[in-house]
Amino acid sequence: MKKIIFIFFAVFFLSLNAFAIEETDEKLFKKYKNVTQDFNLIKALEILDNTTGKYSKEAILGKNLTNKPIKIEFMNLASINPMYMNFDALGWKKKKNLYIYINEKHNDAPPEALSAILAHEAIHQDEYNSLNEETYAWTLEAAVWTQLTDDNPDLEKISHPLVERENVIKKLFVRGNYTNEYIRKFVVTNKGYQNLPERSYGFEELL
Repeated sequence: MKKIIFIFFAVFFLSLNAFAIEETDEKLFKKYKNVTQDFNLIKALEILDNTTGKYSKEAILGKNLTNKPIKIEFMNLASINPMYMNFDALGWKKKKNLYIYINEKHNDAPPEALSAILAHEAIHQDEYNSLNEETYAWTLEAAVWTQLTDDNPDLEKISHPLVERENVIKKLFVRGNYTNEYIRKFVVTNKGYQNLPERSYGFEELL
């Protein structure tokens, strides 16, 4: 009899726990309904709350130059332009709406790595870009990944192309004594940024 009662309560509490999880998930899906319905991306956005990338999360939810949520999705970036095939992500403006497109090869990336790249891409909020803006975005990405991996060093050991990217820029960040010194050099010498002006709106000051 005791065994039956124990099993009953075990099943009861498991059911309650499952219900609580389902209810939490529903709240999250509702919170991000205008951004994404991909749960891995939702987890990545939630993680940003405890990092220096919290501003980026707020920007994604609507506190940006358009005052609208930024839509996020995984995509074959070559479908936009073949030259974007190997890009990890793109910040994009279409008419009055902002988008973040993440390379579909990263749809199984750890949410922490996605948090870092989302922190970066949310900085791009208009059709203008600059070396200063890219330096800021890459430095923020590195700072977020550094915070997350300092809390959980095992993240750096995960075998995934997006983790490899994050580890590289973290090394530049740490090497520069947690400043943009080496990240700036990386941006300035990046072939993809060769035609960018030094300054853009919101990033007029030298970094």
